[in-house]
Amino acid sequence: MADALSVMPAGVLRNLADKLYEKRKNAALELALAGDHEKISAVINLLTTDFTYSPQANHRKGGLIGLAAATVGLTSEAAQHLEQIVPPVLNSFSDQDSRVRYYACEALYNIAKVVRGDFIVFFNQIFDALCKLSADSDANVQSAAHLLDRLVKDIVTESDQFSIEEFIPLLRERMNVLNPYVRQFLVGWITVLDSVPDIDMLGFLPDFLDGLFNMLSDSSHEIRQQADSALSEFLQEIKNSPESKELLLLKSVDYGRMAEILVQRAGSPDEFTRLTAITWINEFVKLGGDQLVPYYADILGAILPCISDKEDKIRVVARETNEELRAIQADPAEGFDVGAILSIARRQLSSEWEATRIEALHWISTLLNRHRAEVLVFLNDIFDTLLKALSDPSDEVVLLVLEVHACIAKDLQHFRQLVIFLVHNFRIDNSLLEKRGALIIRRLCVLLDAERVYRELSMILEGESDLDFACTMVQALNLILLTSSELSELRDLLKQSLVIPAGKDLFVSLYASWCHSPMAIISLCLLAQTYQHASTVIQSMVEEDINVKFLVQLDKLIRLLETPIFAYLRLQVRTCIPSLKCACAFIDFRNVVNPELEIELLEPGRFTWLLKALYGLLMLLPQQSAAFKILRTRLKTVPPYSFTSEQFKRTSSGNPYSQILHNVPSGPQFIEDGDINSDMGSSHGGINFASRLQQLEQMQRQHRMHAKAQAHSRNSSTSSSKEVQRPQEAQRPSPPSDISRPSSRSSRKGPGQLQL
Repeated sequence: MADALSVMPAGVLRNLADKLYEKRKNAALELALAGDHEKISAVINLLTTDFTYSPQANHRKGGLIGLAAATVGLTSEAAQHLEQIVPPVLNSFSDQDSRVRYYACEALYNIAKVVRGDFIVFFNQIFDALCKLSADSDANVQSAAHLLDRLVKDIVTESDQFSIEEFIPLLRERMNVLNPYVRQFLVGWITVLDSVPDIDMLGFLPDFLDGLFNMLSDSSHEIRQQADSALSEFLQEIKNSPESKELLLLKSVDYGRMAEILVQRAGSPDEFTRLTAITWINEFVKLGGDQLVPYYADILGAILPCISDKEDKIRVVARETNEELRAIQADPAEGFDVGAILSIARRQLSSEWEATRIEALHWISTLLNRHRAEVLVFLNDIFDTLLKALSDPSDEVVLLVLEVHACIAKDLQHFRQLVIFLVHNFRIDNSLLEKRGALIIRRLCVLLDAERVYRELSMILEGESDLDFACTMVQALNLILLTSSELSELRDLLKQSLVIPAGKDLFVSLYASWCHSPMAIISLCLLAQTYQHASTVIQSMVEEDINVKFLVQLDKLIRLLETPIFAYLRLQVRTCIPSLKCACAFIDFRNVVNPELEIELLEPGRFTWLLKALYGLLMLLPQQSAAFKILRTRLKTVPPYSFTSEQFKRTSSGNPYSQILHNVPSGPQFIEDGDINSDMGSSHGGINFASRLQQLEQMQRQHRMHAKAQAHSRNSSTSSSKEVQRPQEAQRPSPPSDISRPSSRSSRKGPGQLQL
């Protein structure tokens, strides 16, 4: 006590520790007035050790007031004693007593007013203390802290001693704090420091950018607004200031960090955060240009999902950004990672949103056009995904996928790989062939040349081990061939199978796989106008099991004969006019300007085999079926003079269809297959029809054996199941022998005969 009395009066010491504020305040003023500058250091030590660190709250309050008073008394000389004065005040900010914390704010406020910029050396400690006090549980302490904070901001903005480099790590550590008061405090400091011309906050933007974006989803509207205002200001600075822009873009590491942050925030569940992030990305793409090359993949990964965002504003900005990014010509030699872009596009092909899948395909197509060689290196990574996309529920997506496939398939190797994989997908996914088969095949025919596609498919299906699938696939291809407008040129080529080598080669190529389906072969022959062979194939059908599937295909063929595709065939049926005399009843030859038509009308047996083929089909149909009635009605329109006089006599009485199939005129005559000999063992127009017929019979034999094996397997399985479920049936008595049973007669007839 004696030492204490030597540096300050006993009354002052007593009043500094008094519980009344007025007495403590007056004691501090007396201390300031009576303070001896030579002994001030001893006074500060006394106030620190005996008062600010005292276990008594009133002593601590008095000590804080005393330190502030001593600083005021020292005025300009106070700066040299700040090392003694400021630390105990800062320590009091964490005092358990809220009143002590309040007096600490008051004390530091008074100290700061005196020393101003000299106390910047303690800025980081002061900032840390203020950050905590901004969220203080006591409202009075918060209010005092806010007053102190405003003063410190004023001092910092006017000081040239402030170090932004030392401050940024402190700011970064606190940017992810969730307390709303702390967030307001931090945003306030960021805004203030950014307003200082001599402080470059843009250079350190990546350090606190994520924290600002995090605040955009705060529950407090005020905080969201403050964070958005700060971000908008930074973005505007980047856009408007060439110096800032150059500084930003030259720092590739910093730019990469920002790009990473923006990409992450573009996927935020908060709508406002997504919009802000995609807006920033849009501006960066416009400003960055070629310098964005290393970050293309990450940016694209953020853009594509936003294209399908539920918010219209986000979709608009995302689409604009996507177009801007795709318009930039980048070179793999400059760091453009084709593989990374493809990986992003492949991943987005699995998106649940159609718009995103479409844009992903546009990117793959763009890369193929610009960097084909590089894309083909990664083909194995994306090919399976592209094939699966053929099952996409969106027709637009499927068409785009086909365009990508067609672009890949420009090379022969990749073309074959595409068709093989396509057939494989059709095999394992029956619904794909059923729902999308026609669309896929037709589009590929347009993109890759119909003849090339059909030849490759035929070659693959010829050796297909799954006979049921092969039959189904051939029937689908045949239907597409007969009905699609995209394949009109292919049909025209097939119609000349007996005339030009190209038509013959195509006919033979398709015939090999069309053998999986007799109805497909008949359709092909009718299309190629090889009517004699069609008739021969129809007669061979008596060797087949005419089941429901067969009749369904036959029904389809009959209905197709009534379509515009087979208009020429129907006209040919009606031009079987045997003589000039009969012809003149319908046409005046003086007006005939087409000599080919004149020759055709004067050739009595030209389409006899066509009639025989059509009547053969009629005899294969059940009489009560709609197809039977359609074909019979069509054949009724054939004039009776379409046959020879002997045939007409035979058919004019009784059944008009009887014996037609066996009344082909004998002797040498011109037939539509282009040869005067029979179909068996001859070559018409360079086509060996006998060999083709053997090929058909061999393939159908395999199908019959396969069907029997399947039936046997099913019967065995059914028998085993019944024995397991109902073993007692084995002991049941046999049925009475007097039950009438139909006699087992063979329904097969000899070659050339039809089963009715």
